Amino acid sequence: MIKLRLALATAALSLSMAGVAVADSVTFGVQAPITGQYANEGQGIEKAVKLIAKQLNEAGGLLGKDVKVVSCDDEGKATQAALCGRDLANQEVFAVIGSYTSGATAASQPVLDRANILQTSDGTAEQLTQKGYKLFFRNAPPNSAEAEFTGEYLVNAKEYKRIAIIKDHSSFAKGLGEATAAAVEKQGGNIVFDGFITAGSQDYRSILTKIKSENPDIIYFSGYYSDGGLIRSQQASLNIDADFVGGDANQNVKFAEIAGGAAEGSVIINVPAPANLPYPEAKQFLQDYQDAYGESPPSIFTLTNTDGMRAIVKAVQETESFDPEKVAAYLHELRDFPGFTGPLGFDENGERLGSAFQAFEVQADGTYKTVYPQQ
Repeated sequence: MIKLRLALATAALSLSMAGVAVADSVTFGVQAPITGQYANEGQGIEKAVKLIAKQLNEAGGLLGKDVKVVSCDDEGKATQAALCGRDLANQEVFAVIGSYTSGATAASQPVLDRANILQTSDGTAEQLTQKGYKLFFRNAPPNSAEAEFTGEYLVNAKEYKRIAIIKDHSSFAKGLGEATAAAVEKQGGNIVFDGFITAGSQDYRSILTKIKSENPDIIYFSGYYSDGGLIRSQQASLNIDADFVGGDANQNVKFAEIAGGAAEGSVIINVPAPANLPYPEAKQFLQDYQDAYGESPPSIFTLTNTDGMRAIVKAVQETESFDPEKVAAYLHELRDFPGFTGPLGFDENGERLGSAFQAFEVQADGTYKTVYPQQ
């Protein structure tokens, strides 16, 4: 009887372990602003992740498992983002792609880390990779790297003599704006105005009037496209004869729609556009996205988040494991992975390595032309 019970227990344990080993699916979570102020960014991320999952499944899955996707709308808000972290953890996702904003990402980080869930985000606030979360990876370069490029561009490439800087109070825009101001000063540039807006206020003519009195030859804005487009439009309505340069969060199809005719000639700093990359995979994915959804991705951040997922998939395939710690260990050593947004790798803190910046000029039809460095 004792031998029989031991045999039955052993068989039950074997079946239980076999069930874990042969689970027929793996789930990726998307945390992004599906609704709200940055909805088209969040929707782009969600669509891209679902497209990658579909392509993996058509090729036989990930290590033979069907790839599923579940989404949580954080609305770009920290409170909702923390709830999304809990919701996705409860759904036992393997990894989370997102969020789009640094504030929302920071709110979900501790929740996902405690649940032993991998996370990759385009949030560029410096502190995101300084908290010791070993399962967190940034899929976009940090504010400091962009700021150094921007300072070089404004002071040395364009030789602007009177620079005005506008930022909002979000962790992302504040951090990028302050880092850019420091980079400009390091290069010997002259800042004639450095101030804040309240994001979402709609009317920025008061601060623009103050800036006009300083006679700038450039207005630099570190915040998001929804405000950047309005600033550019209202700048034109006030006849402020100054160039406009925006940080990476201004690169969105909605920027040109919001700014209207004033969008033409605006310059936005970001990582290289897929059209400028030597990787055929990037161009093919853009076509696949267009075929699947009848539109192009709303911005480069659709693709940085896609690269984050692709890097995790690569790590799973190479390690032949879904153990988050094994996958993370591989990612920390990853170098020169051919991402859609440029060579991709991560350091010991999960910081993105590789991918140079470029300056894009908005054309009359809303498309972008690389103006620096020259191609």
